[in-house]
Amino acid sequence: MWRYLAGGAAVIALIVAGFMLFSGNARPRPLLPAQPISQAGGAAVPTDPLPDAAPEATAKTREQKRFDRYDKDRDATITREEYLVQRRKAYARLDVDGDGKLSFDEWAVKATTKFADADRDKSGTMTAPEFATTAVKRKGPARVNCPPVQAVAEES
Repeated sequence: MWRYLAGGAAVIALIVAGFMLFSGNARPRPLLPAQPISQAGGAAVPTDPLPDAAPEATAKTREQKRFDRYDKDRDATITREEYLVQRRKAYARLDVDGDGKLSFDEWAVKATTKFADADRDKSGTMTAPEFATTAVKRKGPARVNCPPVQAVAEES
């Protein structure tokens, strides 16, 4: 019988202690005092909610990147020499004999090589799958390794 009385007293003591703990000044206090805006760098905390989607790059941004690739000396202007550097490199790759003149055969060597590489069965014609290998490979946007949509949905 004493066990029941001791257990009941312990339960009542725990309830009173919990009530005192949660109804008192148990709120967390800031570790540092609040600083005025002038000391915090002058920036106010934005009250607007975050946008739903990230902004996309505009065409102007892409065009600026393209401009910067040509503007080697970074003076915000592209000279004729800066513009023609890429063209001269491409021309030099095609001018196999180095005579400064581009013959039709030299010019066509890239196309004929591309055709020969794509024609896997050496039939002299390209099938649709062979032709698909001749498409220009463009650099896509950098991708983050995200799990597939179905895998995320299955875990939830």
